[in-house]
Amino acid sequence: MSCMMAGMLSCKPVDTPISISKATILPDPLFFYATRFCQIVDALQYLTFKRPDICFAVNRVCQFMHAPTDSHWAAVKRILRYLWGTASHGLHITRNSSFALHGFTDADSAGSVEDRKSTGGYLVFFGQTPISWKSGKQRTIARSSTEAEYKALADGTTEVIWLQYLLTDLQILSTSASIIWYDNLGATYLFANPVFHARTKHVEVDYHFVRDRVAKKEIQIRFISSQDQLADFFTKPLPTSSFTAFRFKIRVDPPPSA
Repeated sequence: MSCMMAGMLSCKPVDTPISISKATILPDPLFFYATRFCQIVDALQYLTFKRPDICFAVNRVCQFMHAPTDSHWAAVKRILRYLWGTASHGLHITRNSSFALHGFTDADSAGSVEDRKSTGGYLVFFGQTPISWKSGKQRTIARSSTEAEYKALADGTTEVIWLQYLLTDLQILSTSASIIWYDNLGATYLFANPVFHARTKHVEVDYHFVRDRVAKKEIQIRFISSQDQLADFFTKPLPTSSFTAFRFKIRVDPPPSA
């Protein structure tokens, strides 16, 4: 439907929904059909409910709905070209005996060239199926990569704790603490060390509720290599090889029999 609205029913497909090249702030004329831009982006937001692979790209273009330019329209058209080539893709939910929650969180420190804010993201699995994900710009500017990563960890922890409460209300109980996989050692040391280091005094206190959740054994934080960090999918553009591998791992690719 979005491709039809944009007049792109015969477009050439691309392998990824967003280019890995860094955007530059240059004079760019406003896009003449701003209403069409907003309509298509609105439709793409609904599509992210079953297509987490476009979540980061759609979040990116959503930030410019108030005054889209020609380059922003080009970014939307790239998403549509990607969707046209992956029309058979979608989130596949399968039955699983595991009731365990586990999540991935990550951040791209100061990744926005417009305001230098960081982009955070998380992905939460129920058994082997993704059930919650998010890509979004952090509200404040992080003064260090550790702070940006720790904010992302706090957001992911909040989501996991809420899902734990929801599953408990549904009488779905897990016998083990939820695991959050993380790839930043600096932020990992923060929640494990009760000493509030001088270099982290600028970190807001409410982010440190992660420590309390770990102490109560409600969650476990475990380190994972950046190559296996699935939340990377939601924080930055990725080259085709990494993007395709992560898309397969989060179960968006069609099943082999399809």
